[in-house]
Amino acid sequence: MSYAALGLARAKRPQRFRLPFLVWSAVVLPAAIVLAVWRPWLVWVGLIYAAMFAVNLAYARENNERALVNDFVVVAECSAMVAVTWAVGAGDQSWTAPALDSVPDEVWILSAVSVLVLVGSTLHVKSLIRERRNRRYARASLVVASLSVPTAIALAAWWGWPAGAWLIFPFVVLVARAWVVPRRAMRPGAIGMIELACFVLVAASAMPATV
Repeated sequence: MSYAALGLARAKRPQRFRLPFLVWSAVVLPAAIVLAVWRPWLVWVGLIYAAMFAVNLAYARENNERALVNDFVVVAECSAMVAVTWAVGAGDQSWTAPALDSVPDEVWILSAVSVLVLVGSTLHVKSLIRERRNRRYARASLVVASLSVPTAIALAAWWGWPAGAWLIFPFVVLVARAWVVPRRAMRPGAIGMIELACFVLVAASAMPATV
């Protein structure tokens, strides 16, 4: 639904996004109403997300969706869903969300993992496609990927051994991907499939840590 809304805002021929927007709205809006009745405090979360999505729309209208600031807003939207999803399960039918001091450490750790993965992926993909001639993006991608491993080790220690060790493995793969993947002659589709595989690996590695 959000993709179609952004398409309506930026496309030269927005009519091709109208039907997808209507179809997805028919799916999303009833689900949103059910969730708002079940967890009324999600209305406040929805307002925060609406404010962040307004930033996405503003960049879309300028046909500048790939701006780094906009990318980081999307990272925040995605990563915050870790805590929101936990709160939906732990909360109750009131207008007050679970207190911050009741959120388990594991939720904050997985949120940090999400931020780390998505920021690294954003810089990596930019350095291969839109900013492939900009050496600063290539360096930033390699630095973030390299620093993600010690950061993951710190998060694993916070999680607790030995289960936390599962969180380290995907970042070793991610740093290898950043250094090994060639910076030329790769199609965007192939780059996307590699990133998707890395995301799946992160999710798969997080699962045994939570058992």
